[in-house]
Amino acid sequence: MGRAIAGRLVAGGHNVAVWNRTPGKAGEIVSAGAMEAAGIADAATGADVVITMLANDDAVRAVALGALRSAIGGQTVYVDCSTVSPELGAELAAAFPGRYVAMPVLGSPAAVEAGTSALLAGGDTGVVDRIRPVVASLSGTARRYDTAQLAITAKLATNLLLLSEVVALAESFAVGRSGGLRDDQLRDLLGASSVLPAGLANRFEDMLTGSQDGWWATALGAKDAGLALDVAAAAQVELPAARAVRQRYEEAASSGLRDADIAAVAQLYQVGAAH
Repeated sequence: MGRAIAGRLVAGGHNVAVWNRTPGKAGEIVSAGAMEAAGIADAATGADVVITMLANDDAVRAVALGALRSAIGGQTVYVDCSTVSPELGAELAAAFPGRYVAMPVLGSPAAVEAGTSALLAGGDTGVVDRIRPVVASLSGTARRYDTAQLAITAKLATNLLLLSEVVALAESFAVGRSGGLRDDQLRDLLGASSVLPAGLANRFEDMLTGSQDGWWATALGAKDAGLALDVAAAAQVELPAARAVRQRYEEAASSGLRDADIAAVAQLYQVGAAH
């Protein structure tokens, strides 16, 4: 996703410096016109906006509250697009007062590249206004929230919905196959259904055929479901279905599908085998 964001900004005419925690992963974006920074400080120095897209709270905290905080300029706006906990959003807002925006992304890397993703921007209105050129380059749709915590919560709510839908579709396939329906019949019955949202429709064929390709790993799906559960638990709300959904992704991740797309959760449902 980070590569898609950087590529979209390069295509929009922005001067972009990139740094990846894994050496060599930035090659495609550098070839497209970005400058590869030697490190966090090199990437942040002189920037109007610094954007991070990382896997989890620990990764964001290590980067943002480590080298980035000491390197970032006083007028630079820090934007985190990662899916993290609302608590970390509050922590970052305190660490970067008046210059932090939480901006999770709704949509696939392909949607980001096409400019059709939706952005959830949370933070002070004046700070969000300062990054308007970046927002305009990335997407025509930006929903605003008063705080980082609200934007992050909105992201977790939408992620939980899609994660649950993927498990539900996998179980629909399992019911059909258990009763003797062929895959072509399932495709005809469910594939053209008007009730399938875009995120699910995009994964339909991969789920039916057992493909593991994609961008949202099962381990990250389990993490996101867990974050959603934590939000509800803090308000003393029980989410039994969400707990079961998280368990399915944890099982997928622990069964050799850790880096496979969340569509691979369908592989847990083998007709004739108990799970």
